[in-house]
Amino acid sequence: MKKILPTSTAGSLPKPSWLAEPEKLWSPWRLEGEELLEAKRDALLLSLKEQEAAGIDIISDGEQTRQHFVTTFIEHLSGVDFEKRETVRIRDRYDASVPTVYDAVARTKPVFVEDAKFLRQHTDRVIKWALPGPMTMIDTLYDAHYKSREKLAWEFAKILNEEAKELEAAGVDIIQFDEPAFNVFFDDVNDWGVATLERAIEGLKCETAVHICYGYGIKANTDWKKTLGSEWRQYEESFPKLQQSKLDIISLECQNSHVPMVLIELIRGKKVMVGAIDVATNQIETPEEVAATLKKALQFVDADKLLPSTNCGMAPLPREVAKGKLYALSAGTEIVRKELAG
Repeated sequence: MKKILPTSTAGSLPKPSWLAEPEKLWSPWRLEGEELLEAKRDALLLSLKEQEAAGIDIISDGEQTRQHFVTTFIEHLSGVDFEKRETVRIRDRYDASVPTVYDAVARTKPVFVEDAKFLRQHTDRVIKWALPGPMTMIDTLYDAHYKSREKLAWEFAKILNEEAKELEAAGVDIIQFDEPAFNVFFDDVNDWGVATLERAIEGLKCETAVHICYGYGIKANTDWKKTLGSEWRQYEESFPKLQQSKLDIISLECQNSHVPMVLIELIRGKKVMVGAIDVATNQIETPEEVAATLKKALQFVDADKLLPSTNCGMAPLPREVAKGKLYALSAGTEIVRKELAG
């Protein structure tokens, strides 16, 4: 029997301090060469075991083998120069020094496939693998070659599709595309954003998800959230188009956010990953708080389509906090499962 309300995480989990500097995005590795490869695998295994122990049903790699959810994928592509950097605005929020696209982009080898095989060998639970979405990828680069956001996005969609097909063959059950940029560039989302995502999932038989959040709990993001007013209705712009798309699962941020739950109505028929854990605070939710968020969501989505999750990745959080939050997610979900069964 399939478990109702299967729990999952949106993406990253904190890395152990022997692998990378804790509580930091883009944290540099502490090792190199063969030692680093071995340490990444050890961390992947540890992350898997911690998720299983916390009762998480849909397991991720915790992004233990990558430094960052976008750049690590791009580092493996040709046509991008990481030495030649330019400053660009990321999601209209903060300036960052980013690599330059100087030539046609291409995937010369698999990026995460070996890691996915490794994860698959060590668990019989459902596994989910996250890839950056095309729009979020172009938002972290300076494009000196295509000179067109849309053209570059279509190229990335083709490359992501190659990777996704190999991940599926490696035994991944759900492939998730991270598109925080969907909460910012609304015209692009509707003009070509959803279309490029559909190109990225072309021909896949496994389930597919898109994760759209308000970002990690870093200052630039929390400052931006303060400017959004008492109601965050950004999802209103992308949900109608996503509801008609071929994507199976839509992941959104609900815990401690000002997203009106009623917006879930706009994706009726899709599975919904409901963020019931706030990643922008070190305070660990109580199971009752998690349950309350899920119950609100159940007014707008059928129980067989609800996947309790975290709002976003937890890489910048202390490990003990992240662990506590995973246990809270499981315990809160269990409360709701019992009520539904009762």
